[in-house]
Amino acid sequence: MSNQQLREKLERATGQLAQARPFNKVRHQSAVFELAGRLMVQENGIEDLYGLAPALDQAGVFYGTDWEQPTILLPGLVRHTLETGDKRLITIEVVSQLRMLAISQGLHHFPGVPPEQARHFLTQILALNLGFLFNATDETLRLRLGKLADVIHSLFQFLLNNIGFEDILGSLIAEIKRILSQRPIQVDQVKSMVTQIAIALSRKEATLGDASLGADRLVSALFGPTSGCQDDPGIEEYERRLAAMDKGALQQEAYSAARAMHDVGLVSDYHAVLLRWLLANGREALIPDALGLSSTGLDALRTFQALSHSLIEHAVFPQTAQVVYGITMLLESGILYAPPIAPGLWRQIDLQLSEASEATLTALFGYALPARVRLLAGVISVLGQPLGLGQGNNPTCQSARAISMWAYNDPDYLLHLIAQVARYDSIMMHFEGRPIMSAELVAGLAPSPPLDTDPVSVLLVPHLDRVYAEMGRLCEERGEDPHRWINPEFHGWWVGREFLLAVDVATGKLKNYDEFITQFYGSYHPLYNGNQPIIHPQPAGLAVTDSGANFVGWHAITLLRVALDQTGVMRVYFYNPNNDSGQNWGNGVIVSTQGYGERYGESSLPFPEMLSRLYIFHDDPVAVADSPVIDPEEVARVKQMAYESWASERVPQTDLVAASNLPGS
Repeated sequence: MSNQQLREKLERATGQLAQARPFNKVRHQSAVFELAGRLMVQENGIEDLYGLAPALDQAGVFYGTDWEQPTILLPGLVRHTLETGDKRLITIEVVSQLRMLAISQGLHHFPGVPPEQARHFLTQILALNLGFLFNATDETLRLRLGKLADVIHSLFQFLLNNIGFEDILGSLIAEIKRILSQRPIQVDQVKSMVTQIAIALSRKEATLGDASLGADRLVSALFGPTSGCQDDPGIEEYERRLAAMDKGALQQEAYSAARAMHDVGLVSDYHAVLLRWLLANGREALIPDALGLSSTGLDALRTFQALSHSLIEHAVFPQTAQVVYGITMLLESGILYAPPIAPGLWRQIDLQLSEASEATLTALFGYALPARVRLLAGVISVLGQPLGLGQGNNPTCQSARAISMWAYNDPDYLLHLIAQVARYDSIMMHFEGRPIMSAELVAGLAPSPPLDTDPVSVLLVPHLDRVYAEMGRLCEERGEDPHRWINPEFHGWWVGREFLLAVDVATGKLKNYDEFITQFYGSYHPLYNGNQPIIHPQPAGLAVTDSGANFVGWHAITLLRVALDQTGVMRVYFYNPNNDSGQNWGNGVIVSTQGYGERYGESSLPFPEMLSRLYIFHDDPVAVADSPVIDPEEVARVKQMAYESWASERVPQTDLVAASNLPGS
């Protein structure tokens, strides 16, 4: 059957699918996918299928499947789907990628997925699957896929031809650097991308032009950060080379490994090997050089030398190499000087895990290392990089924020919770004096351990989520937003007891918004609050918008500090628990993660722009004096940005006339 005939049959089947009622779509989907699978194996079949992608999506071809909502798709899962060899799954994946391509080219529209987001998604997929692109898969996979291997290769070639290879890799390298500049704890996907780039470059199938220097830096940091391993000799050979080096050569290895780690933010497996070798062979004096410590970190290492060496011995392995950066930041932060921290870490080193905790960690991270090693490495990373924590693809921003906040502000309490959950599969917290045991509660938003986060979150988040949900249940009869009572009880005593909410709970409309804006200025803006800094991190709530300024949902963040950047602009610096804090919230509100005085892991926005997306914040009523006099134009600017984005349908009727008279309306 020719392409034209298959296409016509597929168009008819798509029309029937579009007319089918939701409960009957599954039956029609089978026919559509069968015809799509036949078309895609034909010559130029991918191109023909691309022309039908918008119609297929609108007809409901993804209805009821894991691909129904492109906003939640993960680039890292695509390879697994393609490697199954299941023709139906591969067909669905092919159509899904063609849908994304159509969105990126402006030929199709899906709510919440702007073209640039679709293009970014495809960029990541191409980077993670360069083997398919270059037909560089292994023999086992080729045998499993058979003719489907050619289909997958054709798909990636088609994606590439529509996006551009040099542009993709150049953009990808820039994206990797941008993500690493935030110093995330979870870097597995970044390492996969760098690995694929290294393979492509080694096969000379890619030329990067101006991007080659950046690619070389990333690849060398991961696979050859020092002269002793620049040819990526393998761990055993590297150990033999270390044994043959004199003190000067070893010191140079230490300097080079530390420089690569701090420069890029990635830790090579060879760096972990080097640290373990130095510790095991009486070369401990070179460990500070291998970690790249400042005088602060060096002093902490010397003061807590036995603990520091024990953390390296029990947590640093090639499989957990990234924890080397966590140890470095732990020492640099100075938190070891807090009396409970060192004993808490000694307890963590020897902690006996429950059977359930061990099984959970082993199922997610494998058998290569004991579960307690994985957890210890996770604890070190979270304490050393509290702003590098991410919630993964899970609706648990509240729990991720809490773990980060405790690591940042109350690390001994976090160690206490981790010990509870790891040993007893439960945590106990209090709400207004009432004890809450997580093991006695039903699952909340996280019914099972998150699969794409750090070991601490894997164990702790399901329990925190249950406790948070229970606190919400205890507040449900109070008729107000439950965060008023939950946030101080859940996060800690330092959370301000005064609660400001921009939205009326009953109607969803804005309420006392001018007062909300004015008080945030008076509470947090240094020019209006007597130049008082934020002492303790404060929980807050965002009304998140997409690049079109359309409301997406409510999101939990942490306010960290307010300060002038190098250009003289007053900015709010905050922690965002999603995995990538650099976002475009529409109408020129673009979150920055570097370049404006941000510390690793911080996001920032100019003060008015940040306030325009805020809907909840806390304050200390003791510190509030008379309401400050805020420039009316500044208040009007904030209101306009809110009215033109998340609050567009939340403006009370009485304010509509006033809103229409705002500057620029």
